[in-house]
Amino acid sequence: MVRGMKRRSAEAVCPGGLVLDQDIPAELARFETVVRSLEDLVPMVEVAEPGLIFVDIAGAVSFYGGEGELVELIAKTIETRECPRIGVANSPFAARRAAASARPGEVYAVVDDAAFLTDETIDALTNQDLVATFRWLGISTLGQLTRLPRDTVVSRFGAEGLRAHQLAGGQDRSTQPRQVPVDIFVERRFENPLELLEQVGFAARAVASELVGELRRNGSATHRVEVEAEAADGTIRVRVWRNADPFDEGMLADRVWWQLRAWIESHGITGGMVRLRLSPADVSGGGRQLGFFEDTVAVMEADRALARVQALIGPDLVLGAVPQGGRDPADRVNWHRWGEPPEVAEVPAPWPGATPGPSPALVTPGDQRIEVEWDGEQPTRVRLRSRWEPVLNWAGPWRRTGRWWTEEADADRYQLVTSAGAMLCERRNGAMYLTGVYD
Repeated sequence: MVRGMKRRSAEAVCPGGLVLDQDIPAELARFETVVRSLEDLVPMVEVAEPGLIFVDIAGAVSFYGGEGELVELIAKTIETRECPRIGVANSPFAARRAAASARPGEVYAVVDDAAFLTDETIDALTNQDLVATFRWLGISTLGQLTRLPRDTVVSRFGAEGLRAHQLAGGQDRSTQPRQVPVDIFVERRFENPLELLEQVGFAARAVASELVGELRRNGSATHRVEVEAEAADGTIRVRVWRNADPFDEGMLADRVWWQLRAWIESHGITGGMVRLRLSPADVSGGGRQLGFFEDTVAVMEADRALARVQALIGPDLVLGAVPQGGRDPADRVNWHRWGEPPEVAEVPAPWPGATPGPSPALVTPGDQRIEVEWDGEQPTRVRLRSRWEPVLNWAGPWRRTGRWWTEEADADRYQLVTSAGAMLCERRNGAMYLTGVYD
């Protein structure tokens, strides 16, 4: 197996392997001690993800007597807890690649970012579609990419190509042609301290949505956000989160929620949270390109309305749906909390035994028993509450083989048409169940 394999491919190679879901909040809670120890040395700490930190050491070099002394001190500080890989470079991208090249417990220092990145493979870029295109064109290293004229790359690949060309040359940021407002921030105070994780999650999502909306109105975006939370006892916690691409609402809400949960579970916020403030730490003009006919104001108003409703009635009562594959009509809809990305369900294709179309407009929750009279193998009447309705037409049966490894019984599906409407039924173990209603 290799890193990045699809789950089904990995299970085919190793059927007995154990699949564990990633728990990012739990990882961040464990990683919090490492971040705090680094903040005691250098306050300029940016968290990219659990296990990855960017530290700006430019201002601290003279204080600690040199770059080598400071890096050695950082390594000793976190060596007792982990076996770190440390990379030193002028740009965050080059520092990240240097850390990946370092051996566990060692420091890899880069003198010339551009020269160091020359031999790095094109896979170092995060845009996998662009990486696949570059490989198809015969470009396998970042050095080969930088040797291409930048104007040609931009004309072919647009903004993503420009960003890739800049990163390959050791340039993490482009110059700004105009002044971007830097005094944008969002702050909420709570009269009653927020102690429950659900309450904190609602607050994180609302404040993140408000900040991204304010940045959009100014035509800007942010790559770094400073999260500041104040506890009821007056303790103030501050953390800077960084992302290679500009934050959108979902990405920012997730990271704020992860950070607040890590603080609460590690007792960094005692007595509840009384204030939450989000401040962009790295604002750029690379915002979202709006569609020509897109009604941005209406979309933002709808998002605010749904957020208010969700805060009133709870997170599990405001849902979104995305289509997916499956044998049964109920399996073809993936429900998720509004504002959160849907979990990718493992429903492999093809789906033998799937009910033929059209699909029912209404899917019943759970098994609902229904009485049907039979004349041999032909359904004749259906009981709807207190009356019996004759079956005007019917189709089936379609055999549905149950999952034997879960002790699921086999079943036969029927489409029944009565004067009251059409329905999808399932017959198993001698009983009839209503599974869907056609419009």
